[in-house]
Amino acid sequence: MAECKVENIRKGFTLRPATVDDIPGLFKIETEVSPFPWSSKQFAESLRNHRSFVLCKGNRLVGFLIFNQVLDEAELLNIAVKTSFQGEGLGASLLDYCLAEIAATALSLFLEVRVSNFPAIALYEGRGFRHVGERKAYYHGENGREDAWIMRCDLSHA
Repeated sequence: MAECKVENIRKGFTLRPATVDDIPGLFKIETEVSPFPWSSKQFAESLRNHRSFVLCKGNRLVGFLIFNQVLDEAELLNIAVKTSFQGEGLGASLLDYCLAEIAATALSLFLEVRVSNFPAIALYEGRGFRHVGERKAYYHGENGREDAWIMRCDLSHA
């Protein structure tokens, strides 16, 4: 795993661009927090095509952030924090970093979230995201398919 250095996102935590060496760690966190995780291939593709960052405590990978921007619209593709580090505001710090990175050039940030993911929905709403649509049967679920909310954060006021 590459050494974790770039910028302090919170005391004791650093954020740096993800590398291919991080894919096993990204996949490990994803399988821990998601019932239907991205594959290693999806992570590799995202590292090639999107802005991908890893959150570290020392040299330990504890979270990640993947987003993309096309012209004045951005999309949060994936964000996760290792279970043992959840509840410390790290997901909010990652989201805040993403919003700060795109604030000068994007008018909005979109995302999809499982309708059952109440903690994530609360986080997003607390950062100004609003429910703007649904994707029926978007996610694989334990009992078939699960709907996704499409959420948008309007950045044009910034």
